[in-house]
Amino acid sequence: MSQSVLLLDKIKIEKLMLHYASFKVSRNAPGVVFAAKLPDAAITAYKSGKVLFQGGGALREAAIWGNADGQPSTKNPNVKGETLPEGFSGLSVLGSDETGTGDFFGPVTVVACFVSSDQIELVRELGVKDSKQLNDDLMRRIAPDLQETLIHSVLTLTNEKYNEVQAKGWSQGKIKALLHNQALKHVLRKMNGEKPDYILIDQFAERGIYYNHIKNESEIIRENVLFSTKAEGLHVAVAAASIIARVAFLEEMDRLSAVAGITLPKGAGKVVDEAAAKILLKNGEAALKAMTKWHFANAQKAKKIAAMKR
Repeated sequence: MSQSVLLLDKIKIEKLMLHYASFKVSRNAPGVVFAAKLPDAAITAYKSGKVLFQGGGALREAAIWGNADGQPSTKNPNVKGETLPEGFSGLSVLGSDETGTGDFFGPVTVVACFVSSDQIELVRELGVKDSKQLNDDLMRRIAPDLQETLIHSVLTLTNEKYNEVQAKGWSQGKIKALLHNQALKHVLRKMNGEKPDYILIDQFAERGIYYNHIKNESEIIRENVLFSTKAEGLHVAVAAASIIARVAFLEEMDRLSAVAGITLPKGAGKVVDEAAAKILLKNGEAALKAMTKWHFANAQKAKKIAAMKR
């Protein structure tokens, strides 16, 4: 059984307790101030400031808070999230990312994608890098080769379904967490027993919040899961997932544009309000709702613009 011991200051101990609050367990051993039990790791914090990590996931969890013997961890200050293992970019990783959450028109798409260590160079040769540096046309050209080469899962949440669950009180965070967990499950099943070294989720919520969103799911992916912002720049698996997700979003936008009879703009700015008002005037509220995230402020803005033009 793996284990690691860190020496943390009071502030870090408090952050650790908050981070694992949803996994808290009672432990009445002498000197214990906090204990948590994850599926693959046990965490015990003592009055002395020492924190003991035990279990298969011990090293992963310890890496979040520092290195062994209390040495501070190192990470890119521009990236928020958990500290990744050394040499992470060269490991076999299952990555997941989403797009469309900030767009009034179009769906939310989530993709999980596995890149083994011996596929990394091939994936880079196919043109994968930080997807934020790629334009839509280039991603459209790259995506088919990635889909042909890599084990992946694409989930597209239609606007109708999005509006239905949002009306029930589901936050975007919950929606995304459920989709990420489902996409990861799909890929792991396709891998036929092979396991990635790690799973990296492009972080949109803290670990505890993410798992609280999906706590009622019958199957929850937890083993060797890491969270980090800007994850597409940390491993090509997330970059590939980001590209495939973006193209799935663009293809659905193409379909919706054909239905609307106009090219639907991306984002949620003024041009979006104007386009939405045109659809409202031409096709009615039901048609507009079916291709938008209806709780966005753009819906009310479009109604006001349409009312002025009637």
